[in-house]
Amino acid sequence: MTLASNAQTRPSPFALEVSGVSHSYGTRKALDDVSFSVPQGSFTALLGPNGAGKSTLFSLITRLFNTRAGDIRILGFPLRGQSTEALRRLGVVFQARTLDLDLSIKQNLTYHAALHGIGRRDAEARIAEILKNSELAERLGEKARNLSGGQLRRIEIVRAFMHRPRLILLDEPTTGLDIRSRAEIVSEVRRLVEEENVSVLWATHLIDEIDASDRVVILHRGTVLAEGSVADVTEAENTSSIHDAFTRLTGLAKAAEPKLSDVLA
Repeated sequence: MTLASNAQTRPSPFALEVSGVSHSYGTRKALDDVSFSVPQGSFTALLGPNGAGKSTLFSLITRLFNTRAGDIRILGFPLRGQSTEALRRLGVVFQARTLDLDLSIKQNLTYHAALHGIGRRDAEARIAEILKNSELAERLGEKARNLSGGQLRRIEIVRAFMHRPRLILLDEPTTGLDIRSRAEIVSEVRRLVEEENVSVLWATHLIDEIDASDRVVILHRGTVLAEGSVADVTEAENTSSIHDAFTRLTGLAKAAEPKLSDVLA
């Protein structure tokens, strides 16, 4: 029996385990001994300013980059040795837009489904399931280029859920969107997480996107400064809010950000 087949067979309580991961670009260290976990069924926010190492970490988890130091496991399956088993349980929304703008919404989604071995009929049923009660369900025949930035992002989120993954990674999914679109994206993902019973790692620098019930991992200059529930992190830093805890831990005096609750009716 090979080492790969022996690598991991036990069920894991974690959707994601990152252990001692480091990564450098030449002499610049982007990640330094990063360790944290995402429990199954949790919404975990990876909170850090731009340049903290969030996108580098996502590139390692998705195997765009090889892990040179440390270990990453998805639902107990190590990326080294059992990458196929690990990655087929993963859905990803990257920061950069990745839809084909010359294809229709439906074509973008069914093509992605086909890559995961999902037939057209099942893919269409899955699209209808995810987009129920959404105005986008009536626009499936339109080319993706006709959508707004917020609508394009929502379709990318639908695409990430198509193959029923158990862990979803979202890398700064609301970057460049207006307040209303931000609110819609956050609400949509939280709805799908609850209905699909999946785990989420949501990378952001926007503290307003974090809910009091979330777990949070604070990443700064490639190092994890805190991990736990919002309540645990704020209590450990003796602060009244996650904003204040983040500012104290990182030494960054962040300007006030617009609140999602301020969206106009």
